[in-house]
Amino acid sequence: MNDTPVQTSAMVLCDSDGSLARDLPLDREPVMLLALAVIALPTTGNTLPPGDCEQIARLMAGHARPVADEVRALCAQLPRLSPLRPLTETVLGEARRRLSVEPRATLASAQNRARVVRILYERLDRLQDLPPS
Repeated sequence: MNDTPVQTSAMVLCDSDGSLARDLPLDREPVMLLALAVIALPTTGNTLPPGDCEQIARLMAGHARPVADEVRALCAQLPRLSPLRPLTETVLGEARRRLSVEPRATLASAQNRARVVRILYERLDRLQDLPPS
């Protein structure tokens, strides 16, 4: 038998600006189920390991960016005096602010990004339900 260790290599792909996933459809249902479950967790006690919190925070942030892009595109189509525009712009600004901070290995970080995903989808649904202008 050969005791020589087998060498393997792996390439890790980082798509921090979302350019590779831009044309892929989002899988909304499982992400929303996870977001709602994370939001519902009690903030006291050790409910999730730090590594899990960080991974969830990163997943939520990665999912939130293309949703925000869709919301931004729909907001741009709104009439200048639309009553939906100020709230949509506020939601987008808050999402941008929260997503600009690097995710941490805390439940608060995961919940923060889960809330961003939830509110962005709420805005997206509201804007998509509008009759064509």
